[in-house]
Amino acid sequence: MKKGYLVSGFSKWITANPWWVLLLVIMTASGAGLGLSQLGFKNNYRVYFGEDNPQLKAFDAIQDIYNKSDSVMFVLQPGDGNVFSVATLQAIEQLTEKSWKIPYSSRVDSITNFQHTEAEGDDLLVADLVVDPLLGAQEMERIKQIALHEPFLVNRLVSKQGHVAGVNVTIQMPEDSPVAAMEIAAHARALVAEIEAAYPGMKVYLTGMAMMNNAFSESAMNDNKLLVPLMYGIVILALLLSLKSITATISVVLLIVFSVVSALGLAGWLGWALTPTSAISPTIILTMSVADCVHILVTQLHNMRIGHEKKQAIQESLRVNFQPVFLTSLTTAIGFLSMNFSDAPPFRDLGNIVAMGVMIAWIFSITFLPAMMTILPVKVKAKDDLDNSAMKRLSDWVIYYRKPLLWVNGLVAVVMIAFAPQNQLNDEFVKYFDKSTEFRQGTDFLNNNMGGFYTIEYSIHANGEGAVNEPEFLKQVQTLVDWSLSQSEVLHVNTVTDTFKRLNKNMHGDNQQWYRLPEFRELAAQYLLLYEMSLPYGLDLNDQINIDKSGVRVIVTLESMSSNQMLAIEARIHQWLAVNMTRYKVELASPVLMFSHIGNRNIIRMVIGSIVALILISFLLMIAFKSVKLGLISLIPNLVPAGIAFGVWSLLDGQIGLGLSVVTGMTLGIVVDDTVHFISKYRRARIEKGMNGEDAVRYAFSTVGVALWITSVVLVSGFMVLSFSHFTMNADMGLMTAITIAVALFLDLLFLPPLLMSLDKKGPVNNLEKSRGQPIMPLPVAYQALE
Repeated sequence: MKKGYLVSGFSKWITANPWWVLLLVIMTASGAGLGLSQLGFKNNYRVYFGEDNPQLKAFDAIQDIYNKSDSVMFVLQPGDGNVFSVATLQAIEQLTEKSWKIPYSSRVDSITNFQHTEAEGDDLLVADLVVDPLLGAQEMERIKQIALHEPFLVNRLVSKQGHVAGVNVTIQMPEDSPVAAMEIAAHARALVAEIEAAYPGMKVYLTGMAMMNNAFSESAMNDNKLLVPLMYGIVILALLLSLKSITATISVVLLIVFSVVSALGLAGWLGWALTPTSAISPTIILTMSVADCVHILVTQLHNMRIGHEKKQAIQESLRVNFQPVFLTSLTTAIGFLSMNFSDAPPFRDLGNIVAMGVMIAWIFSITFLPAMMTILPVKVKAKDDLDNSAMKRLSDWVIYYRKPLLWVNGLVAVVMIAFAPQNQLNDEFVKYFDKSTEFRQGTDFLNNNMGGFYTIEYSIHANGEGAVNEPEFLKQVQTLVDWSLSQSEVLHVNTVTDTFKRLNKNMHGDNQQWYRLPEFRELAAQYLLLYEMSLPYGLDLNDQINIDKSGVRVIVTLESMSSNQMLAIEARIHQWLAVNMTRYKVELASPVLMFSHIGNRNIIRMVIGSIVALILISFLLMIAFKSVKLGLISLIPNLVPAGIAFGVWSLLDGQIGLGLSVVTGMTLGIVVDDTVHFISKYRRARIEKGMNGEDAVRYAFSTVGVALWITSVVLVSGFMVLSFSHFTMNADMGLMTAITIAVALFLDLLFLPPLLMSLDKKGPVNNLEKSRGQPIMPLPVAYQALE
């Protein structure tokens, strides 16, 4: 009773002092919103990996020793399908020269500036492969033969067929600059436009890790430009159609704005930065904010329709809904906070920002919303509405068919959950972006025509300074290179041993028989020194050999593949190294390995997070319902939706990536909402009104059924909107969440009531046939036979 008096007193104070409440809320939201100026944005792919991520550490260790491998890759497709023409070579040369001016560029590689070596008497001549593109037919053919037989170039900077060429720009990407990727992309696009305008028929594609970073930020910005306004439109339309009140709709929209601004502002004050994943938090907060508002407003408007005065209706609505909306907000927040178990920081940020937004929305829904509804005029017709009569008919139908509904729904759930294990944990991070994005188009073209985007880097440590010149070390490196090239997935290997072999041939009068590794350390050292002294600025060997000549980097380019395939290749490499290369330390790393590992690790950690969230939510429900039985019953409709959704997903797609790995924990807190509201109304009818199970179900349907429909439609719509994101990680997460919420609504209306009546049989049970007559909907023939 004491709690009831507190809520009653609170609601009376709100309705008695609405202007003070509005002023306080506006000041609070404004103060929090000032933090928006502190809210940054991170678009580097590295944000998906925590500082303690082992694959990131290994990659950084290699990047610290050698030049960074982030790049912009221009892929040129001549209109005539021939790279070795005067016009195409001119385009490549022009693009090569101008690419040095791309921000943060440190190296540019192409077939025109490839440092070709050949003997000239006793001297070594090192020069650009194409000194002047204006070549005669004979010289052009010579250049073509050199390029198409040079291991460094084929499948890296020119296709085997000679129909596509590339210009690779190495970028020293600053880690803390949110605009660096955009600057690089803008400059690269300007060059593409210039080349395509100067050479009609030429098509230039853009790819590379620097362009992927830019794709992250552009996807997030485009989503917010399109999806947030779309979601506001859906919410406004849904509220107008369901609540039939303009003032109520205006109040909810303002509450949403205040909640989103406050949550993002607090994130800014806390020093957080948005990422492509956490950038969807405004859409989720917008969606989640509606739930509490709808329950409070539906109850208020219903009370007014049956004759209550407005303030009295508001106060009664707060009294009835205070505990359920607090409980649902808290459980939703717990579900999103479980994302802190994720191995990927952006998912942690998303969970924390949305959790803050949900709790802020709850505070505003019990303060700002009733204050607004007190001030604004609200007109309703003083009669019961058609929606509730529909809910009464539905409740009668559910009660009458409770046995078949219980068994059929249970059977369908078991069957669909049985499909869930058929999903495969698999990912392909290039496909995080849909085919409409520039980066995806460029990468797909590269993969289909010349080399590949995925790489694995070996860092091979020799035994001491200058030891890379040791013949035995070079032989071991070459053995690893040969084995790598023998793997069906490998397209190219960038290795300094090819340079040593070429130099050895050059120093023996370009005799092809001497295209092999030098036999003596001194000879190898002399060749290397002579070659390095002849190289122009920016084209040194620091991307392949470390400063003290104690280690080399070998970069293996692979065809496009899934994370499972990538992990299988990594396992094969480690197995081969353990047997064949025990004398030297070899480290493996690359962005694709980082992304391949994080999916598996994230699944394991999110399972733990989901279990923790489930335990906390279960205890909360048992305490709130003051019933272990009701708490345990609620677990069934709370857990089953995710299982069914993953079963459905196995039939739709069957691949679970990084985005889907957090869905169970995230949706657990959301699907609890409908269950809590239904059971709380059911329990109120049983305890306060002394109803039996059947009448308690009818009461729950009549009081909360409409609100469940409205909130679920808005939630499903909101997450379905996310499925239109160009960032497929967010799109898949949105679609799976929408499926889960839709399944949860179905179970809460058609499975939970029969379950409650089956397991909670205390009290008198009316004879349905006598009290209600014939069923509202036709009884299935099979069930008639059983009866």
